[in-house]
Amino acid sequence: MPSALIAFQHLAPQHALSRLAGLLAESTRPWLRDALIRRFVAAFDVDLSEAARGIGEFVSFNDFFTRELKPGARPLADSGAFILSPADGAISQLGPITGGRILQAKGRDYSVAEILGGNADAARFEGGRFMTIYLSPRDYHRVHMPAAGRLQTTAYLPGDLFSVNRVTAEGVERLFARNERLVCQFDGPDGRFASIMVGAMIVAGIDTVWPNSFRTHARARVDEDFTAAPRAFAAGDEMGRFYLGSTVVLLFEPGRVEWLESLAPGDSLWMGQAIGQRLTS
Repeated sequence: MPSALIAFQHLAPQHALSRLAGLLAESTRPWLRDALIRRFVAAFDVDLSEAARGIGEFVSFNDFFTRELKPGARPLADSGAFILSPADGAISQLGPITGGRILQAKGRDYSVAEILGGNADAARFEGGRFMTIYLSPRDYHRVHMPAAGRLQTTAYLPGDLFSVNRVTAEGVERLFARNERLVCQFDGPDGRFASIMVGAMIVAGIDTVWPNSFRTHARARVDEDFTAAPRAFAAGDEMGRFYLGSTVVLLFEPGRVEWLESLAPGDSLWMGQAIGQRLTS
C-alpha cells in the first residue's frame, strides 16, 4: 500500500489538484463552505473548542483552516531560556547537521544547500541543529517565530508537491528539498536561523504576515532581500500560514541551541512550547 500511494503521487497532476483544491477552499458560497468545513472537522476530529470562531462564522474553508485561536490557547514558554515550537504538529526528525546533510527518515537524507536553494548560506549551518515538524490536517496552521529575529531574506522555490507524511518521508528521496517551499532567514540573539515552510499535495498556498512577491504553484524562483529594512519579530509572533497542512523545517547555527533531551521523533508539539535550550544570552 505505501508503494502504491507513492507511485500515485509520482503520476498525479500534483499542481493541478492543488489548484483545484484552492478554488474550492476559497469559495464563499455558504452551502459549499459549511459542508466542506463540517466534513473536514468530522473526518479529522478537529477541536473547534479552542478556535476563536465557530462554523458559520468563517468566510471560506481557507478562513477556517487558518483559524485563529482563543486568547491564551497557546501560552508561550520562557523565550529567554528556550527556543519555542513554531507550530502545532509532530516531530518528524531532529538532530545535528553533519556533513551538510539533514536526516529525513531512516536511510534517507538531503543537503542543507538543496533545501535552502543554494550553497551560499549552507556552510554557516554546518554543525548546527535542525528540527522537522509535520502539521497534520487537524492541527492549527499558523506558523510562529521560534526565537526573536529580524527578517533578512526569503526564497520561494518552486518544486514538487508530494505529501509530507511519514510514508512519503520514508519513501521519497530528498522529499523536503524537492517540494515547493519558502525559505525565510532571520538574524537575532540566537544568530542566523531559517524557518522553511514546505508545501505538499493539496496544499493550496503558503503566505506570510509581511507583503511578499511570490505566488505558490508558480514555476519561477522568487528571492526577496529585506536587509535594508528588516522586519523585527519577537519569539512566538506569527510569521506565516499554510492553506492546508504541511511541514516546517528549522535550522540553527552551531553553538546556538540544543534540543531538549526529552524530545524524540513522533512526539506531538504545541505552538509555543519549549523545544530547545538557548545557548546564547
